[in-house]
Amino acid sequence: MDLRLKDKRALVTGASRGLGHATARVLAKEGCRIAINGRDEAKIKSAAESLSRETGTHVIGLAGDVSILDIPENLIQQTVEAFGGLDILVTNAGGPPAGAFESFDEEAWKKAVDLSLMSHVRLIRAALPYLRTSSAASVLTVTSMSIKQPIVNLVLSNSVRAATVGLTKSLALELGKDGIRFNSILPGWTETERVTELMTARAKANNSTVEEETRKQSEQSPLGRLGQPEEFANAAAFLVSPAASFITGVMLNVDGGMYKGTL
Repeated sequence: MDLRLKDKRALVTGASRGLGHATARVLAKEGCRIAINGRDEAKIKSAAESLSRETGTHVIGLAGDVSILDIPENLIQQTVEAFGGLDILVTNAGGPPAGAFESFDEEAWKKAVDLSLMSHVRLIRAALPYLRTSSAASVLTVTSMSIKQPIVNLVLSNSVRAATVGLTKSLALELGKDGIRFNSILPGWTETERVTELMTARAKANNSTVEEETRKQSEQSPLGRLGQPEEFANAAAFLVSPAASFITGVMLNVDGGMYKGTL
């Protein structure tokens, strides 16, 4: 299938590693011109250079923490200046820390909101003028299956990411008239650095090993394993592409069947 992504202009945040990086890689292979973002300047520049060499596509690395007030607008402006516009926005950020409800104070909740809700709000708000001029405008928010099936000890993520899904669906309804599609992917347990960190925390709490905790989590999938970042990225590339032009307002689980509900 031709996804018709060649020469489309994209920004993928949280893309120095994990799901964001895998998504940027697939989009670059499909011919997108891409800006990727991460907090560490050296790492994101290196990642951009590596993707550009591998795919032969124009990839630039933009440093910045998307949870900080002015950074999202700066990232959009730099992307537009580099490519002359914007067609695709993938809003992704690392998750809040693990922990029980009573372990978090007011400041921790504020930081979680800035990271896992307001980063999406600010990026989308800054991008709208440019997306409105695109013939293939698409926004993908990266959230979590935890908004449907809360994960123990991830109260910040469970709570705040649910608001991002509400935002995504609301904007799909509100801005469809402008030709902008909004979707979200709700990833399940995937072999990323963040999941390794969470498995390490579980192992410490349960006096077990990372391997044992990973095995137990894998058993929650009918497929008997964790996902691979590329499997998430393939779904993401389709959803943001013109090939999915009649798909908007969808909250897609990419979780190997770990979510047990029917809705």
